[in-house]
Amino acid sequence: MLGEWSLNVSLIIHRIESMKNTREIAFQYEVYESVNDLQTADQELVSKAFEALRGSYAPYSRFHVGAAVLLADGEVVCGANQENAAYPSGLCAERVAVFAAKAQKPDVDIDSIAIVIESENAPMLFPSSPCGACRQSLLEYEVNQDRAVRLILATRNSGAYVVPSIKSLLPLFFDQSQLGK
Repeated sequence: MLGEWSLNVSLIIHRIESMKNTREIAFQYEVYESVNDLQTADQELVSKAFEALRGSYAPYSRFHVGAAVLLADGEVVCGANQENAAYPSGLCAERVAVFAAKAQKPDVDIDSIAIVIESENAPMLFPSSPCGACRQSLLEYEVNQDRAVRLILATRNSGAYVVPSIKSLLPLFFDQSQLGK
């Protein structure tokens, strides 16, 4: 009797294991050894993001971020991270730049965004991607314009990554479609 019960439990566990459906999420991005290896237009956008970095206010983290948003009409809008002693009150560079761009030109699509980083605490060994809140915020604009927004992530000395779409960084995203819109 005990052997039969053990066999039934084993069969149930096997059936549950065989019902699992596993998927993999992967994306491709371009890696550049140096910012100088980017296309000229991308180099110029990264340069503007580095200029924006000067406006970074990061006395607490000492992690400085600059962003440059290239709009479809050719205008570039820049932003830098702004910290606050009440940490949640600060804002990341990407959102500063994109919110400003869309507030000024709500009907103009975003083509690409360059995001650059520097830290007073440690050398930047590779480019950094946007935080989760920024990914979600940026995705909203990509979904609304129904067109991919390229991201160019860079450091001064550690090269650059080019990501073809914000959706690449947030594959299981939440958007207005889940709200019934």
